[in-house]
Amino acid sequence: MEAGIFLAYTAGLMLIYFFGKILIVPIKSLIKLLFNGVMGGILLVVINLIGGFAGLSVPVNFITVFIAGLLGVPGIAGLLIYFSLF
Repeated sequence: MEAGIFLAYTAGLMLIYFFGKILIVPIKSLIKLLFNGVMGGILLVVINLIGGFAGLSVPVNFITVFIAGLLGVPGIAGLLIYFSLF
């Protein structure tokens, strides 16, 4: 009887470990994407403050912040080029 209880606890702990491992990876990716989005938004605001003197501005909305956060510096450069041309 004690061996059966030990095996049940072991199996339960293994299930908790594997489900925890499966759930942690997407959460890490989501946190990284959220952090990059916040940093992209901050960088867009700084660019708007500095670019205001030169006539450059990029609207800060969900799409532009997402592009800046996902692509980083090349994304911000692309946004600057896009909004300076159009």
